[in-house]
Amino acid sequence: MLTKTRYINAGGKLIDLDIPKVMGILNITPDSFFKGSRYNTDEEIISAAGQMLDEGAAMLDVGGYSSRPGAIKISKEEEERRVIGAIKLIRREFPDAVISVDTFRSDIALEAVLEAGAQMINDISGGDADKNMFSVVERLKVPYIMMHMKGDPTTMQNNPVYDDIIADILKYFGERIYRLRTSGLKDIIIDPGFGFAKTVNHNFELMRRLDDLQIAGLPLLVGISRKSMIWKTLDITADDALNGTTALHAIALSKGADILRVHDVREAVEAVRLVVKIKK
Repeated sequence: MLTKTRYINAGGKLIDLDIPKVMGILNITPDSFFKGSRYNTDEEIISAAGQMLDEGAAMLDVGGYSSRPGAIKISKEEEERRVIGAIKLIRREFPDAVISVDTFRSDIALEAVLEAGAQMINDISGGDADKNMFSVVERLKVPYIMMHMKGDPTTMQNNPVYDDIIADILKYFGERIYRLRTSGLKDIIIDPGFGFAKTVNHNFELMRRLDDLQIAGLPLLVGISRKSMIWKTLDITADDALNGTTALHAIALSKGADILRVHDVREAVEAVRLVVKIKK
């Protein structure tokens, strides 16, 4: 197993992953699956970003394209309108914030970093949706979060099948890591994509075996906040899934998660503190 990367450089800011970090979700969308994560006015965006930073978020992830199963496709222009303005607003109000742009479009990623002030790129397609994404990432040399998914949000839940979910995910990442590494990109973060092209049973198998992904030697991001694997299992709704989310966050942290991407920052930060205390 490779020695795991313990730092990432986001716009000149070194983020130490010896203590896991929390990334707050800011969806500039009308249709993200959890209505509590939707922010559309300047006032809502500033208030949510400020609260997340106050509660201990190390990063903010700003996206304008819902990736829930069956999400409606939107134009590049609409995504740009939503995302770039929000990032500029957050950068102006919170100049020290570390901001990630959640997009699979290379043009949006480029503009978000060069013009709006984002320091990271979070790509749910792992470079598959836009053939120019890797070239942009290689040019910008910013941390790149690469997620595993089959198909796209409109098709990903159409009977996903795996021979071995961990082996299949590692193969997917391995091919992409090789290209990015040979181009000189240092900061790569992997996200196994809970809920993306995976059944509820796939998701729980992935959680049980999450520590097997340590073999990649890269920081591991886990995004399970209020997802259907929780509320379908508990027969509740996303609105009521905070307790289940926190339980699975603790398990993910115990299995090597370095970054939790969450809707509820305070609760996730508390989970990190308690798990770190146990490990010490």
